[in-house]
Amino acid sequence: MPSLNGLLRDFFEYLEIERGRSQKTIENYDHYINRFLSWSKISNPQDITPELVRNFRLYLNRFEDSNGLRLKKATQNYHIIALRSFLKYLAKRDIKTLAAEKIEVGKNPSHEVEFLDDEELERLLQAASAGDIKTLRDRAILELLFSAGLRVSELVQINRDQLNLQRQEFSVRGKGDKIRIVFISDTAKKALERYLEKRIDIDPALFVRFSKNKNFREETKRLTSRSIQRIVKFYAAKAGIVKDVHPHTLRHSFATNLLSNGADIRSVQTMLGHSSITTTQVYTHITNKQLKEIHKQFHGKKK
Repeated sequence: MPSLNGLLRDFFEYLEIERGRSQKTIENYDHYINRFLSWSKISNPQDITPELVRNFRLYLNRFEDSNGLRLKKATQNYHIIALRSFLKYLAKRDIKTLAAEKIEVGKNPSHEVEFLDDEELERLLQAASAGDIKTLRDRAILELLFSAGLRVSELVQINRDQLNLQRQEFSVRGKGDKIRIVFISDTAKKALERYLEKRIDIDPALFVRFSKNKNFREETKRLTSRSIQRIVKFYAAKAGIVKDVHPHTLRHSFATNLLSNGADIRSVQTMLGHSSITTTQVYTHITNKQLKEIHKQFHGKKK
């Protein structure tokens, strides 16, 4: 029988070639499964037992990093999902190990998504109102995140030649390498036009950082997800917004805005790039408040 490391390598190749998983997903699975193997110190798939998995779950639940922070329930579940997927692969190859069906994935605690209301959105956007190229770039980033409901990983991958400002739409590659069309509002279009008019470099990336090299020449480099997070947090603080605002907050705000204005949940699912309607339904608690008002206004009234 191949070694455990060899089986893992085969598993990751299987995910890439036969299942079409993205490199990011494979990297995450690698991290989660190797954490299990490092903790358990097993060398044979037959050594994976229900008791071992139970103890691993206890370990994850009690784990604290150097800053005293614990793993979120969702993160704990990702470890178990990755392990189950590996066990299913082993079963497919008739390698004796624990049946994946004997491991249940824990339920994530329900939580309300945080979003910005109309007044907070306006303050955030107005905080980036100067005319220099960096501020124009930042305004375009904020407008595009809210207008298209993009994930930050999707935003940083965009190249200038992808944009079709005339049609106000373009395609992005999302989770699982799935391509979808996203749309640009009039205000986002104007923000992008103002920013791109100032660009004199030839870097293909849509959003870049500007710096001087040792010869004091302008250099550009594609912004990272971390850079975008810092930009969003900077303008949220500048706007005096006390919420913990990050790029995904604008994605939440995008979905909330659509549903609150009457969009159907299936359309919102498509625009967000969710593979399951269950993921999109996390936003329905927002519209439930509106439903309560409608119920109060119309229910039980005598004609």
